Amino acid sequence: MTKTSIYDDVVTITYDYLGPAADRFVVRQIRNHLQKDPAELKRKDLRQLIDWIQLAMRLISSDVQVVDRYVADLERIARQKNARKK
Repeated sequence: MTKTSIYDDVVTITYDYLGPAADRFVVRQIRNHLQKDPAELKRKDLRQLIDWIQLAMRLISSDVQVVDRYVADLERIARQKNARKK
């Protein structure tokens, strides 16, 4: 089993919602709001990143159910990563 980074996990989920724009969207959120390089993304950053992604998605999509499902998928990543650390 290949270990993926938190960044990779976020992009994989985002791809389901934004397609090929996923990587660019996630990079922009990380760099602009967390002031980090995507490779430096840590588990502790996920909550803040998810909040920013949710805000951005609510601005570009009027489909509340899709945005809520996307956020729930991202929150599952955060819970999985938290469980692995314990």
